[in-house]
Amino acid sequence: MRDQRFIAVHRGGPLGIVQHRLLAAWAADCAERVLPLFLAACPEDDRPGAAIATARGWSRGEVSVSQSQKAAVAAHAAARATTNKPAIAAARAAGHAVATAHMADHSLGPYYYALKGIAAAGGSVDGERAWLLQRLPAEVRELVVSGIHRRFGERQP
Repeated sequence: MRDQRFIAVHRGGPLGIVQHRLLAAWAADCAERVLPLFLAACPEDDRPGAAIATARGWSRGEVSVSQSQKAAVAAHAAARATTNKPAIAAARAAGHAVATAHMADHSLGPYYYALKGIAAAGGSVDGERAWLLQRLPAEVRELVVSGIHRRFGERQP
């Protein structure tokens, strides 16, 4: 069941545009952290990087939701185009970051996929988790932390 707290005001939910844009910016931060995992495996594919840039553009009010949706589809296609597990996770993180423009609860995806990518690459998941949570803006901290626990619980990497 969808967490109603992530539904935007214009769709009848409680999430204001400022908080929605903060979620998108944080999601882009999460995805950008693991983008090098994708680029190491697929250096010629710019779709996840473009998705992160589009997410940042939407968070500043410069890009439409329609453009964001197209970038999300492209990033997820990049994930399907490789078999490298860290790269797949990184591309999925980028896809969810930009999809946050359409549905704010996608903002939790980059956190999850960033940790999954770090784990697949043999990195420190605990260190990455701490960094990602430290980057959370205060205005959305409680929403995101509780949303992570509701959605992923013990399934976190």
